[in-house]
Amino acid sequence: MSEMRGTPAKDVWVRASIGILAGVAVVTALIGFVWIPYRQTGTVAAGLWDAICRAAGLPQAFRPAQQPTTPVSPPSDVIVTADMLQTSDPDAIGRGATLALRCTMCHGAGALSEADSPNLAGQDGGAIYKELRDFRSNHRQSAVMGPLVQDLSDRDMRDLSLYYAYLPTPRNVAPATDTGPAPTIVTNGAPMRNIAPCEACHSAGYIRTGTPYLDGQPYAYLHAQLSAFKTGAGRNDLNPQMRNVARQMTIGEIEAASRYYASR
Repeated sequence: MSEMRGTPAKDVWVRASIGILAGVAVVTALIGFVWIPYRQTGTVAAGLWDAICRAAGLPQAFRPAQQPTTPVSPPSDVIVTADMLQTSDPDAIGRGATLALRCTMCHGAGALSEADSPNLAGQDGGAIYKELRDFRSNHRQSAVMGPLVQDLSDRDMRDLSLYYAYLPTPRNVAPATDTGPAPTIVTNGAPMRNIAPCEACHSAGYIRTGTPYLDGQPYAYLHAQLSAFKTGAGRNDLNPQMRNVARQMTIGEIEAASRYYASR
């Protein structure tokens, strides 16, 4: 009799276990076949059935027709090398100085900006050349720079880059309020969020080819660029390394890094 009285309780546990298992299976299927396909970057599902087909790996023939979408802007196509700006032309820097006269309104007569535009004096030549190429190809969009670079030849851009790199790197003669020691995001990064330290690429003592130096750059400019990379509006980074870093940074870390470099 005691065994018969215990059977209903066992049945309840069995039914509950089966229900929980079925619920877990349904949730897992929804995540794997619906939520993840919809969240994938660079692809747009035409509907629920298309999302399921994508997750199952079915060929395109079994999927519904997908509406055309706005193409994703490709990353920068400029290959930067250490010797890309080497030249035997003795007039290259002089030609660059002449061409730079049109740039003084925003970047300053001595390539030191007073308009929250980047300082170009002593900047890495490869970084300048890459940005000019990106502006011309629209990989980096700017209502101001875009039209200005359209009539520049490749030689013009190289000579401009050589001229600005030839100028001495300035020191910040009017530093901002002392911000104390360098922020942790600058010196150590955030390994748990896959963020390398800023100094790994932008160190004042060692600048990697094609990587701009940040010391003394205007706070507004640095903050705007980091914010653009964070939101994905900035798309001209290679492999998209800056987007991967800035996307994980907090607003506070962006502000701290911008103020630190602007004060140096």
